[in-house]
Amino acid sequence: MITYAFLQHYWWFLVSLLGGLLVFLLFVQGGNSLIFRLGRNEAERSLLVNSTGRKWEFTFTTLVTFGGAFFASFPLFYSTSFGGAYWLWVLILISFVLQAVAYEFQSKPGNVLGRSTYRRFLVFNGFVGPFLLGAAVATFFTGSAFVIDKGAMGDTLAPVISRWANGWHGLDALADPWNWVLGLAVFFLSRVLGSLYFINNIADNALQPRLRRQVLTDAVPFVLLFVAFVGRVLLGPGYAVDAAGAIVLTPYKYALNLWQMPAVGVTFLVGVALVLYGIVRTLVKPGFVYGIWAAGTGTVLTVLALLLTAGYNSTAYYPSSVSPESSLTIANSSSSLFTLQTMAWVSLAIPLVLAYIAYAWHAIDRDPLTRKELENNEHKY
Repeated sequence: MITYAFLQHYWWFLVSLLGGLLVFLLFVQGGNSLIFRLGRNEAERSLLVNSTGRKWEFTFTTLVTFGGAFFASFPLFYSTSFGGAYWLWVLILISFVLQAVAYEFQSKPGNVLGRSTYRRFLVFNGFVGPFLLGAAVATFFTGSAFVIDKGAMGDTLAPVISRWANGWHGLDALADPWNWVLGLAVFFLSRVLGSLYFINNIADNALQPRLRRQVLTDAVPFVLLFVAFVGRVLLGPGYAVDAAGAIVLTPYKYALNLWQMPAVGVTFLVGVALVLYGIVRTLVKPGFVYGIWAAGTGTVLTVLALLLTAGYNSTAYYPSSVSPESSLTIANSSSSLFTLQTMAWVSLAIPLVLAYIAYAWHAIDRDPLTRKELENNEHKY
């Protein structure tokens, strides 16, 4: 019989998988942040914009699906983070809305802002989107300033379960330097993935050498920042749920999780190895153009393992820095048994959706993008 606890773990796995896919698809944002750095003329910039333009809907849709899955399966997290830390999430959403507007209007006849202005919107999204998403995920390990009071449901004047403990409403996350570390790590990773995607997707002799140099330029800070953050996570304390159900600060909690959940630990190591393989193989072998698939798969696995480490094994995945007893776990923040059961049946369609996405992706990228193709294509960004 499928238990309530199994469904809670099942849905945390799906949310974590969506998180991994979202970070991989941030190659669109990373590529956009390089438009003016790599594109030295209009033809080259057009190649870069149209390469990511064929994929931006995948990233946007995954972001919305990630938020929707969190809302449906763990509503208390959604109401606490999205409702309390709303300035952080509003900035993220604004950057993605600007991206959508930029793609749709930059080449429209008569646009008064000009193509370069819309492309700067893309660059803005390329910087702000990955950085703030990384900083938001970092709070799963560093904590946030919220208080949970389920007894407030009986208050007819203010039946609000969760509240933010300060007036910054999410911007306080930027006061923690470790959130900056992961935010910058995700930003540089998105640029690495963006360059790897361009190498695979664009056939242009002028751009290819610059793209490979850019991989190295961004890979070095990414690796240093990622190692620093993972080191802090594994060597620092974490919030655990003890046998009595109390939330207690436990030394080396996340390192213990990887050790006590070997499947998750192996997934993490394989993911990191694949990311490094995709980067190194691209740098040492000039004709290698498939680094995006190795590094992309590794990104999904690494993020999946980190999020499972944050939520599994009696761990508070969203710790409160001001009220530890308010910290959220997959047990105390999930939807009802009926809701999780119903959604579990719907989730069985996910493989079909992924198969369609893979088919559409292959159809779009059957041949590398060239200058000649853009010249003969009436529909371009």
